[in-house]
Amino acid sequence: MVNTWALLAIHAILAVISAGHALLYKRDSRSALGWIAVCLAYPLVGPLLYYLFGINRLRTRAYQIKGVPHRRLKIGYERADNVSPRTTETLPPALSAHTPLALLAHSSSAVTHRPLVMGNTLHAFFDGDSAYAAMLDAIAQAKHTICMASYLFETNQTGHTFIDALAAAQQRRVEIRVLLDGVGEMYSFPRASRLLKKVGVRVARFIPPRLIPPAVHINLRNHRKLLVVDERIGFTGGMNIGDRHLRIRPNGKPGIADLHFQLTGPILDQLLAVFNEDWSFASKEPAEPHSFRGQSDGNAICRVITDGPNEDIGKLAMIMTGAVALARQRVAIMTPYFLPTAELVSALQAASLRGVEVCVILPSNSNQPLVHWATRNMLWELLQYGVHVYYQPPPFAHSKLFLVDDDYAHFGSANLDPRSLRLNFELVIEVFNNEFVSGMGEYFERIKKISSEETLAGVDGRRLPVRVRDAIAWLFSPYL
Repeated sequence: MVNTWALLAIHAILAVISAGHALLYKRDSRSALGWIAVCLAYPLVGPLLYYLFGINRLRTRAYQIKGVPHRRLKIGYERADNVSPRTTETLPPALSAHTPLALLAHSSSAVTHRPLVMGNTLHAFFDGDSAYAAMLDAIAQAKHTICMASYLFETNQTGHTFIDALAAAQQRRVEIRVLLDGVGEMYSFPRASRLLKKVGVRVARFIPPRLIPPAVHINLRNHRKLLVVDERIGFTGGMNIGDRHLRIRPNGKPGIADLHFQLTGPILDQLLAVFNEDWSFASKEPAEPHSFRGQSDGNAICRVITDGPNEDIGKLAMIMTGAVALARQRVAIMTPYFLPTAELVSALQAASLRGVEVCVILPSNSNQPLVHWATRNMLWELLQYGVHVYYQPPPFAHSKLFLVDDDYAHFGSANLDPRSLRLNFELVIEVFNNEFVSGMGEYFERIKKISSEETLAGVDGRRLPVRVRDAIAWLFSPYL
């Protein structure tokens, strides 16, 4: 009896603390209410689940170095910090003369506090075969430094090819740093970090699970993918390292459709700054200096946008909502997971009502059924306002692309779902360039032509059991 009362007392204390935290610091009311119920209803287990999955706010080491004090009780609100309503950035003439683009550039500058940089060259890869070939060639030619980050680094045939290439660069005395997500690398065994360390490559793991001291967060994952070689050539996009991104895998099955990009120019300086911040946080080492060594002979104007459950939370959704609000001809979205914020949904609805062509392409066969079902439950909100939704045929499409009119684009690691927009550390490249956007627009149209269009009648005509299933999945959308 004494033990029972002691356990109840402990639960009462933990439940009040955890439920109070959710009440004060969660910014999504459904998420807050759900977690409060879990914390109060399930003795001891509820507060533990909230600790593991519910506390999604992290201040990066680099942010702490800046000397900005923590909030009271060292608990941060789920909101972006250091967002300025004004910016004094001087825009390139090509943008300043174009009012919508100038407004987009100014809003992104105010949110990101990174400048637009000119002189960049971009090249798109539409499958892992070509992307990996270019990345491995860059590694083979490396003379000074290799900085690499990946959410998944599988130790299958492709993974071993990259490990061998990094080992050869290590033998040439190239300075190599590889950052792996502490949970993502567990998708494959043996873990890539062990194999890389065996060949002498420096590896850091981003928030790896551990028992002592306790660190068992499942969320707060580093979902960024980037490679920068010799501070002169870079790669980023949606592809991890592994056989899954090949056109045909070694087992004969088709791989995942995805996009990846090669970059040269001053934008690499911003990519390296993001990598160094993440590396410093994960390795507890001081951030290393870097300087752009490549050429600036391209014509693309770019900027890095970071988003994550730290001081960058909500920034990407804010920028995208603003971009949609300024669209005049078209908005094109390609994403594997689609559970946008209410603000972005409203912006897409309003854009369609004022005559903008708004198209969303999703995969017909998702690797995340719960997300797919939840999306089906909310599509009517867009379809009834004239937004066009298409389902891309197999294989599973992991591509992420955002186009506005003829001169503005996003690409990178972020999906349009709560996990990307609230729980993961993401990296996106913002591009102002007609030639690049036109080329990606042609790719978007090619995919649209082979895709099947969803209709409001089709969504409304789902059988009752399917509608119930989709609605239940949608209830959990803040946690997916």
